[in-house]
Order: sequence, then structure tokens, then C-alpha cells
Amino acid sequence: MSQLEIRPVRSRSDLMRFIRLPWRIYRNSPNWVPPLIFERKQFLNRRKNPFFNHAEAEYFLAWRGGRPVGRITAQIDHDFNEHHGHAWGMFGFFECDDDQEAAGALVDAAATWLRERGRDRMVGPFDFTMNDEAGLLIEGFEIKPMVKQPWHHPYYQDLLEGSGMSKAIDLYMWSLNVDKRSDVAPMIWQVAEQAEKEHGVTLRHMRKKHLQREVEAFVEVYNAAWKDNWGFTPMRVEDFEHTADEMKPLLSEDWLMICEKDGEVIAAALTVPDFNQAFAKANGRLLPFGGIRMLAKLRSIDAVRVGFLGVKPEYQHTGVAALLYREHFDMAEKTPQKAGETGWILETNKPMNRAMEGMGGRIAKKYRVFEKVLRPGE
Repeated sequence: MSQLEIRPVRSRSDLMRFIRLPWRIYRNSPNWVPPLIFERKQFLNRRKNPFFNHAEAEYFLAWRGGRPVGRITAQIDHDFNEHHGHAWGMFGFFECDDDQEAAGALVDAAATWLRERGRDRMVGPFDFTMNDEAGLLIEGFEIKPMVKQPWHHPYYQDLLEGSGMSKAIDLYMWSLNVDKRSDVAPMIWQVAEQAEKEHGVTLRHMRKKHLQREVEAFVEVYNAAWKDNWGFTPMRVEDFEHTADEMKPLLSEDWLMICEKDGEVIAAALTVPDFNQAFAKANGRLLPFGGIRMLAKLRSIDAVRVGFLGVKPEYQHTGVAALLYREHFDMAEKTPQKAGETGWILETNKPMNRAMEGMGGRIAKKYRVFEKVLRPGE
């Protein structure tokens, strides 16, 4: 084999090689869904992505024989470390040929960059945080990924383990048919009714015309509901507002839900149609015909992904989560979307995993987060 070289991305042409590499790696993989190239350019742009207001990152390409054969990022999220009291670094955007030497060199490059900046552990893959695409697919390769879910070659697990990385935690994606009420444990409907009648909880749908207000309400719930979770990063209003502004034309108010009690927002669900069904038609480009194909498919998307569903801790006894679950079934009766998947649920989150079982769900995909100690003895 020709000589291997790891180089940081330093030019616009290198950045395009970084972005375009998966098209070659997955050229014979029908379940991989190409991202939109212009969106990836914006996301990786340090001047435009608000992630870089509280973080830093480096991008690496592995070169062999004059062409890229792999890529990785190393990033430090200062908000994450401040919240947890850690000195962790993350890695992400990992893609690689079935080439153990290249994979090991990429992991080493990311680890060295993080170690030089005082990090004692490297965790990932996250693109860039757990709120973005997170984890490495280890089960469910036969299923197309939903929006904001990665798809990976099965050999990737061997590459990371062969590079000295080990399991940190697994993430479960649950599949639900939300048009089959008969599959749901009757207790769910009873608890939802109690939330309304006994606890005075009301449910409404978010309105895109009041996006700023809705973003602030959602971020408040998110930061309260997930603050004790493994891997949690506090969400800044400006970060989520940036994402919401970009997705605003695609968001459906049918699936954006807020619950309130005595005027206080106490729970929220951010569910989105599976835009990957449309993105697949564009093959990464909107011009000349990708945008037309994508827009045509948007009208017939038949599934959703529950990106976030959370309740403030002090209200988790009210049954408000069941009320949100029930509303998802109600929306399935009114929209073309009849099935879907949850956003990832930690394997250690016993209550949420039991709730998914209670609604007739099944684990469709598993993603693994890996870790590597960077300073021995810590």
C-alpha cells in the first residue's frame, strides 16, 4: 500500500474533499442518505456555526496515494466541560475505508490534538455534540437512517476498537407505529387523562410565527429535563435558534408540542417529519434538479422522528409525558405520517425505555459511543 499521511484541513478544496469523501465510501450502500452539501459547508464553517462560540475544533484527512481515504474531527466543547466538571474532548465525522492503519492514524491525530490542549479523555463520535448526529451504528444496518441519524459500514466498529477505543454507552432508537392504539398499554391513556383533569396540564402546538418565543420555551425545558443525563450539553438559545431558523420552512406545526401548567411551560416535544426521505432524492445537491425532486417528496413523507421529548423534573409525576405520547397518536390520524422513531434514548434510561415498550415499540437501531483515555491513570 502507498504511504499514509494525516493532514489537517487548511483550504476550501480540502474542506470539500472532507465533505465529499462519504460519497465514495458509500457509493455501493443503498441505505446511506447523502447530506445536502451546502448545509454541511455551513455547519462546518467556524464563522457561521454558533457551536464555535463556545467550542474549538480541528478537521483531519487521511491521504493515501494522492486521495483521501478517511476523515475525523477533534473538538472541545467548553460548555459541556464546564457543566460536568470534565476535561473531555470529543471526536466526530469519522469516515474511513476499510483500512486499519488509516483509522488508527486518524484516531491518534485527534487524540494528540486533544491531549495537547489538556484533555484527559476522548469520546464520540459526535458531529459536533450529542444534539447533532451521535454515536456509531452497531445494529440496524438494514434500515435507512432517519433525519439526523448517521449510517455507517459495519466494519467501522472494528476500526475504532482496533484503534484502542472502547464502549462508553449505547443509544437506542425505538420504532413505533403511531396509528396502532391497540398496541399501547391502557395505562398510557389513563395517565394522559389524569394529567389534564387532575393536574390541570394543557397541551398546545408551537407556532412558527412566534419562533423566538417557542425556542426560548423549548430550551428552558431541554436544559431542565436533560441536565443530569450522560453526555448532556447545556443548550444555548442562540444555538437552537440558528438550527430552528434553518429548518423553519420544513418544520410541521402538527408535530411541535408544548405542555403548560398554570401558565408555565413544563414539557415539550420536538418531532419532525423524516426529511431524509426527501434529501435522498437530491443526492447532496439542489441544482439543477435535486431541489425539485426533494420538494416533490416532502409532500409524501410517511414517518417522523421524535427528536426531543422532555419534562421538567418537578412535573414528571403529573403524567404530562403520556399526554405528549397521546398527541402523537392523534396527529398520526390527521397527517400522512403513521410511524416513526424516537431520538436516541440512553441504554441506562430505564423509565423511558419501559415507556417505549409500553407503547408497543421495538428497538430498531443501536448506536455506540466510544471513549479513549488520553492520560493514563485518570
